[in-house]
Order: sequence, then C-alpha cells, then structure tokens
Amino acid sequence: MQPHPQRRHDIDALRALAFALLILYHLGMYYVAGWPWHLKSPHAAEWLRWPMQFVNIWRMDLVFLVSGIAFGFLSKGASSPWRLIAQRAWRLLLPLVFGMYVVVSFQAYAEALDKGAIAPGFGAFMLRYAAGGPWPKGAFAGSDFGITWMHLWYLPYLFVYSALLALLLPLMRWPAGQRLRAAFNALRGWKLLLLPALPLVLYTLVLGPRFPATHDLLHDGYLHPLYFTVFLYGYWMGTDAGIWRELARLRHQALVLALLLAALFFLLRAFVPADWAWLPRLARALYLWIALAAILGLAHRHLNRPWRWLRWANESVYPWYMLHQTLIVAGAFFLARWPADTLGPVLEPALLLVITVGGCWLLTDGLIRRLRWLRPLFGLKPAPRKPQPKRPGPAPAYLGSGE
Repeated sequence: MQPHPQRRHDIDALRALAFALLILYHLGMYYVAGWPWHLKSPHAAEWLRWPMQFVNIWRMDLVFLVSGIAFGFLSKGASSPWRLIAQRAWRLLLPLVFGMYVVVSFQAYAEALDKGAIAPGFGAFMLRYAAGGPWPKGAFAGSDFGITWMHLWYLPYLFVYSALLALLLPLMRWPAGQRLRAAFNALRGWKLLLLPALPLVLYTLVLGPRFPATHDLLHDGYLHPLYFTVFLYGYWMGTDAGIWRELARLRHQALVLALLLAALFFLLRAFVPADWAWLPRLARALYLWIALAAILGLAHRHLNRPWRWLRWANESVYPWYMLHQTLIVAGAFFLARWPADTLGPVLEPALLLVITVGGCWLLTDGLIRRLRWLRPLFGLKPAPRKPQPKRPGPAPAYLGSGE
C-alpha cells in the first residue's frame, strides 16, 4: 500500500492535538467532582464540570472523524477490502490484546484495590486477571467480563467501523455511492453547517435517551451510529479540496455559532424542565457538528504546514494513547499515599501531569520506538532498517550532468 502523494499536515497535526486533549481530559477525570472514574482525587473540583462538558460533547467524535479521513487515504491503495481489513486488524487488534493484558491491567488493580474488592498484591492480582477472574461484582470497569480494555475501547470500535466501511467500499464506488459522496462534498454555506448535523440530531433525540454509553461494543445503540456517521463524513471529505476550502472560509462563523450553541446548551440543561429535555439535546447535537466544522476549518487554515514536530508526533501518538491513562492512574495511586494536605490542589495535578507526560515520553522514545518487537504491540510499523554501506565498485563510465 503506497502512501497518498499529498500529505495532509493539518490532519496529522489535528490527530496529534486531539489525542493530547484526550490526555488532559482523562487527567481531568481524576479531579472533576461528581463524575465517576477509576480513582478520584480528594481535591475534586466542581468548576471542572464546565470545561470538561464543553469538550466532552465532541472530543471523541473528532477522533473518529480524523480516523475516517485517514481511512480514506489508506483505502486508496488497498488491493481488496479483505486485505485492508487484515491490515487494520494487525494495527488495531494486536495492540488491543496486548494492551488489555499488559498496559491497562494496573488500572484494574488500582480501581479494585481502592474499592476494597481485592487484597493488596499486584502479582496475585495479575495471576487472577490473566485467568479471567472471577471478580466481585463491580470490582473494576469491565470486571464482569473478567478482563477489561479500559480506555482502549476506541481500538475495537475503530476496527469495526473500518471493517464495515471496507466491506461497503464496492458500493461506495458505484455511481449511486459516488453521487452521495459528491452531494456531501458539494455542501456550501449554511447547508454545510446544518445538513450533516441532522442525522446526529436524530440519534441524539431518539437513541440517546434509550441507550446510555457503555463502551463495551455490544450495547452502544447510540454511540455506534453517532461515531460511524462522523467516521463516514471523514472518509467522504478526506481528499476533496472544495469542502476543505469551504470549511476554512466558514471557520469564524462556525466558531461563533458553536460557542453560542454551547452556551445555549448549558442554559437549557440548567433551566428547562424534564418534559422539555429534548431541547438541550437538540442544542447539544447541533453544537457537536458545528464545533467539528469550526475545528476542521481552523486546522486547515492554520495547521496545514510541515511542522517540525509532526514526524515525531505521528509516530508517538499511538503509544502515548495506549500508555497515558495507566500512567495517570499509577501516578494518582502513588501520590495518594501522601497526606492529602501535603501536595494540595495545584501541586498534585502538576506532578501528575509531569508523571504522565514524562512517562509517555520515556517509554515511547526510550523503549518502544527502539525495539522492533515492541513496535507492532503499540501500533507502530516496523522501523526501517538502516541501509548497509555499499562496497566501492568500479567508477561508472558516465555520471550525467547532475553529478
């Protein structure tokens, strides 16, 4: 499979920034008051709910949309849908299995120990975890299944959507499929800001109240159509220059409208009675798509250049994604051994951020990227072998004018 000749630097940068936001969001989950998580800090803060909710509405949709764009580039060089599915399985499911047994196991241990569901001793826990339990009910997130994927749920979801779209590619390339894609990419002005939001509004109003998020793959009747739709949008728009120019043109209008809709959503949720709960849901769905449109437009206008850090970020983002939450939980687990008033609500999160970022950097640059056998376990392609120095041979008879 050959890479697409025109590298989209804005997509690469947006992917890296989206996962950086994910790290900060999961760090915030340890501190936001009233939201359940694997561990909770004694310094939980009520005010964090506002910024957390502000980004929570679109953060994973952005990740899936960018993944759909990347899938569009990958599918251009695929010789068959089954070959594409096999490649996606290798890049997504192998890290998932490794991550479930090795990377996230400490998260499960720390959560179960914090709840008093197990006795201390990580070695004994791992023997039981490798055997699939059993565990006391609710010992940790996913304990009913014996083992857990914690924050790695994105990998099986992405594989399912990639496999489904790969199987649909022949239909997508039929005239009817091409017309549908062309109609989407031909949207301009208010139509681009409204019409793609309509399916998201439908899911939010009809499916959202009936199917709460589970991230267990089998019972996400609301999140699956939502995420697959934005994944499909990404696939459609990935290589169309016209829609990207239009998103860049509309970036300021979309940003202002997104901020207004976010404010409206918070106001409606705070003051509208339960019988009118569909109103904040409507504002939420509209805000979701228009925020994505603003982010895409701003990224295309300001990030589409070969930043010096992009090459490093492109190869680091996958291992950082896999490692970050375990490092947050491990850091919180050990910092919690200090008296609560020793670190305080400023120094503790600062130390936890340093532990997380420093740990991701050390493990990725110092270990994962250097060891060929570790690279595929963290979703990385094999490192190119260093070229062997050529032995001197006879001088060519003619070197050409460029020599």
